[in-house]
Amino acid sequence: MNLGILPVRTGSAAENMALDFLLLQRHPDPGAPLFRHYRWRSPAFTFGYSQKISFVRSRLPGDGAWDICRRPTGGGIVDHRDDWTFALVVPRGHVLEEVRAAESYRAVHDCLAASLRAQGVEAALKPAAVAGPPVAAVAAASGAGPAGVCFESAEPSDVIHARSGAKIAGAAQKRNKRGLLFQGSIWRPAAGAIDWDAFHDDFAARLAALIGVGAARVPWPEISEEEAEGLAERYASPEWIGSR
Repeated sequence: MNLGILPVRTGSAAENMALDFLLLQRHPDPGAPLFRHYRWRSPAFTFGYSQKISFVRSRLPGDGAWDICRRPTGGGIVDHRDDWTFALVVPRGHVLEEVRAAESYRAVHDCLAASLRAQGVEAALKPAAVAGPPVAAVAAASGAGPAGVCFESAEPSDVIHARSGAKIAGAAQKRNKRGLLFQGSIWRPAAGAIDWDAFHDDFAARLAALIGVGAARVPWPEISEEEAEGLAERYASPEWIGSR
């Protein structure tokens, strides 16, 4: 079995979110994990499933008509205007899918940080707080404060610059009866000038080793175009975007 590395696609915010979710729900080989890097057709922001749309709109830059979409995963507002975006789908039965969310978050970011270090970036994981309630994490989950905006501040196990502490990468997860969807974003300016193609291959190889499989490039699975278009339309609708 291999980690299937999918070809790069470019889509709208709704199309990208719909494809990620359908890869979790409809992948015809349910035992095979999948990895993909994708691009954005226009300047976009996505935000966590539970975030309030009023908070999201108050935090978006006021200098553009952005392509926005509510993600099927949690987390905060993510600026995709200059990021490197990826998704990992891990079906049920794999160890990474079975562990707690904090453990899978840390494990994937360990791989990401190692691949950045291989490119000369001084990347590390932000350690967990020594004591006290996770106030920032609570704010991020509720969309009630500045911590609800990705890259403004780092949470435990986010990827940061080892010296400056600046946040480089964050992610969001969703688990259901099909498995785990992990959506991640790397802020390019924080990572600096690196060979992104080499990073892609190295990161995929490390993820495959983490899951305990090989890695191989594969074509796109036969997902119903009608279903994909229908879900993208739903994700682009005012009802989905403003549902909270």
